[in-house]
Amino acid sequence: QVQLVESGGGLVQAGGSLRLSCAHSGRSFSTYAMGWFRQAPGKEREFVAAINWDGSTTYYAASVKGRFTISRDNAKKTVYLQMSSLKPEDTSHYYCAARSSSIPTDIDRTYTAWGQGTQVTVSS
Repeated sequence: QVQLVESGGGLVQAGGSLRLSCAHSGRSFSTYAMGWFRQAPGKEREFVAAINWDGSTTYYAASVKGRFTISRDNAKKTVYLQMSSLKPEDTSHYYCAARSSSIPTDIDRTYTAWGQGTQVTVSS
């Protein structure tokens, strides 16, 4: 069974940077597409970024494109989200998700495993 554990969240000033990590405990990490989603209080969960099995294909939400970078290290079974030029509207709970397919999507219901999430708060 896949377990995902996120880390790296915290409080940062607007314009700052954070790097989130997501450790995957199951087998065959390299066969999974991975994604990052976020959900703020009172709002629906939204797609942030996704990456295919070998990192050669990435997708981003329009709101984070050019500021966030998703990457993965299959040897360490970890996916990362480098967040730069953070804005107060990026404040949210960030979740890592795994999809039992090598092809990433921006649709949350296609992901079969989720972490508990990590909080990111951006102050103005």
